[in-house]
Order: sequence, then structure tokens, then C-alpha cells
Amino acid sequence: MAHTIESSARTVARDAVAGDAPRLIPPAREAGARPARRLGFGFGRRFFLLLAIGLVWIGPAWFEPRFLAAMGVWDLLVMAAWAYDLALLPRPHQLLVRRVWSAPVGLSMDAQVRVEVKNPSGIGIHIEAIDDVPPALRREPAELSFPAAAGRTGEATYPIRPVRRGDCAAGEVYLRYQSVLHLAERWAVADVRQTVRVYPNFEEARRHTIYLIRSRQIELEKRRQRLRGQGREFESLREYRDGDEWRDICWSATARRGKLITRIFQIERSQAVWIVLDAGRLLRARVRDMHKLDYAVNTALSLAQVALYSGDRVGLLAYGRRIQQRLAPARGAWHLREMVERLALVQSEGVEADHLRAARTLMAAQKSRSLVVWLTDLAETSAMPDVIEGALHMTGKHLVLFAALGQPELGRLAAERPEDVEGMYSNVAALEVVHRRELLLRQLRERGALTLEMDPGRLSTAVVNHYLDIKERSLL
Repeated sequence: MAHTIESSARTVARDAVAGDAPRLIPPAREAGARPARRLGFGFGRRFFLLLAIGLVWIGPAWFEPRFLAAMGVWDLLVMAAWAYDLALLPRPHQLLVRRVWSAPVGLSMDAQVRVEVKNPSGIGIHIEAIDDVPPALRREPAELSFPAAAGRTGEATYPIRPVRRGDCAAGEVYLRYQSVLHLAERWAVADVRQTVRVYPNFEEARRHTIYLIRSRQIELEKRRQRLRGQGREFESLREYRDGDEWRDICWSATARRGKLITRIFQIERSQAVWIVLDAGRLLRARVRDMHKLDYAVNTALSLAQVALYSGDRVGLLAYGRRIQQRLAPARGAWHLREMVERLALVQSEGVEADHLRAARTLMAAQKSRSLVVWLTDLAETSAMPDVIEGALHMTGKHLVLFAALGQPELGRLAAERPEDVEGMYSNVAALEVVHRRELLLRQLRERGALTLEMDPGRLSTAVVNHYLDIKERSLL
């Protein structure tokens, strides 16, 4: 059994978001090279070394001036050798440069990029290349060195680790190449500029998919078994048994058959799950090596994948001062792909988000009852934050899961024992903020909302667990 579940987990993880990898990988870009400058050629290191060797004729020239003529002849021979080497080198327009991506570009995910140079000439060359990739993919430009044999293609790879989601521009590839003589060199540039989209972290979504498959709910769904006695979606009728609830008795069927008949229910499917993503200034705060918004986006992707595989319809509403992304609830692999594309484009804003506008937008778009998972943070103000007011406005119609991204340093500061006056003031301030946040969350719980405040690094697991609990307990 364990082996079967593990095999199923690997299969679905491969076929999930990361399984859509071939379409998410940026397309390869190729272009012919052109001279980098007006002349487009120069002198190699060995050329200057040979010129330096010719200076040995200066010593004898102090005693015999004819040795200066010998030095001139040597220099002419070196220049002739340089011209011959330059003529052998292939022209820039003969070279074909190609940039190839090996995997989808995901936030904080390691990937490899390959640069290929096709050399159709009759001599081998040694290439030094610089790929102008943006800082969002790599902190410094990629410097490569590799050979390209005659009539063959040379290649080299370099690693990237994106630090920011969204679209970024990869630039040109600059080449400097020499023959085996290393006397002359040519300079070229290839226009392989392209826009590369950095997606959320796929690895985290894959881990939660495996976790979900191992859970009893998805294990039963993958075997096409129904969970009876849970949920409120009608499944079938059967005779009444001891322990059945009286409210589940079907009186019309009982009257027809002359004996008690009870209704059997299963966990509801095709329910609407809305992910509301706050992209305001509070989500710009950094925790460890990422912004809070990045943690929230990764959580949204994990929850979307889990909910879609559970049979629910998932929608997205990302907002700042305006609505950045809005995607109506739907199901299917194409919808998950669209969700990934939309999440990649969500960017933080430097001003407070318009939470009430987001609440009104969702209320107008979703008329029937749904699960609203609101990923946000709380401002430490004396008045009630707008995000709390917006969530309270929705609790009368929808089931709201309010997930606040906590600040680990704040919790540690509140738990520390102060050792001096400054530490005491810091501790009291932290305790006041923690108490204020708890009061706000308590107001939501009193109105029927579900709340959690979690370290951003553990937010995905907590939200997925709450979603599974909501499904199993039929709270929606």
C-alpha cells in the first residue's frame, strides 16, 4: 500500500504544475552574430608577447644600429602572422548563437542555461562569451569560455537562481573568439534578446501535492471511491441503520417503500474556492531571503493545485490599490496553467492596498456561497484595519479563511525576557502588537471566520491543512 501511494504521488507530482514544464520553459532563442564594433577585431595576448620578445634587439642596437632593422623585420613578421590569423578566423556573420533554457524559471529554483555557438568554418576557435542576463535571474553576468571545433557547435552552461517573479528581459550574447594561434581575435554580438517569465516556486507546490495524495481524501478519490457519511452532497439511498441521523431520512422514499430510507452523502465537489491575494505595502516586508508576497504567492499556488485535484473550482483575486489579477473559478489543467501565469505577474505595491474594493469585487463576482482564502497581513494601527472590515463584510455569505503572515522576529521579541530598560520597552511594544493582532483575529472568529497567523515559511502547509479540514468537516 505504501509503495502504491508513493508511486501515485510521484506520478501526479510529475503531471502537475511541474509536469507542464515543456510549455513553461522559455523558448530557445537563436540569431546570427554581427560585428560588435565598427572594426570588430583586435589583437590577442600572444601577439603582444611576440612583440615584447622583439624588444631583445634593443640591447645589441646600442652597439650596432643595424640591429634596429632586425627588430623592425621581426615586428613585420609578427604583424604578417597576425593578419594571416585574422584572415583565418570566421567572420561574425558566419556564427550562429543560440540560448537554450533547460527548465521552467521559478522563484528560488536552480536552473541551467546553455549557450551554443555553431562554427561552420574550417578552423577551430576558442570562444569567450558574456550572456547579458538580468539581476533578477543572476547577480552577475554569465562569463563563459569554451571551444568550438571546425564545423561543429561549441557550448557551455551556467546556473541561474531567480530572486524576483514576473517578466524580465534577457539581453544579448557578446563573443570574443580566437584561433589556436591566439594572435588575432574578433568581437561579435548576437541579438538573442527575449522576455523571460519567472514563475512561483514549483517545488513547494509539488511537495504539497505529494502530501495530499498520501492523505486519505485524495487516496480515495484517485481510486474513485466516495467518502460516505461526510459532506452534504447527495450520493445514494439505502435502508435506515442504527446510528444514522434522523435529518437524513428521505420521507418520500420511506412512504413509497414502507420502511425507513436514509440519504447517503459524500464530500462536496466542484465547490468554489477563491484565493484573495493582498499585494500591498505590508507584503513587501522581507522574511529571510524572500518578500512576504512571494511566500503568499507560493501558498496560493499550492492551495490552487490541491483544490483542483480535489475537484473544486478555484478562482484568483490579486489586488493592491487596483485589481491586478482576476480569474473566475474553474477546473482543469488549462486553468491551473492560467493560474500559474497570473500568479507570476502579481507584484507588490508601495502603498496600502484597497481591501474594501477587493471585498466588493469578490462579492459582486461570486453570488453563491464559497470558500474565501484571504492571504494578507495586519497593520499595527489603533483603528480597525480595512482588511478586517472587508473580511467581516464577507463572513455573512461566504466561509472566510483569513491567513495572516506573521513576523518571526516579533514573536521572538515578545517571548524574550528583557535584561535592561531598552529590552523591556522593546518587549512591551512587541507584546502590545501581538495582543492587538490577536484581538483583531478574535473579532473575525466571533463572526464565523476561520483565522490563522503563521510564520511565512510554514504558511503553505498550514493553509493546505485548513483546506483539507474544511472539506472533511463539510464546513462549506
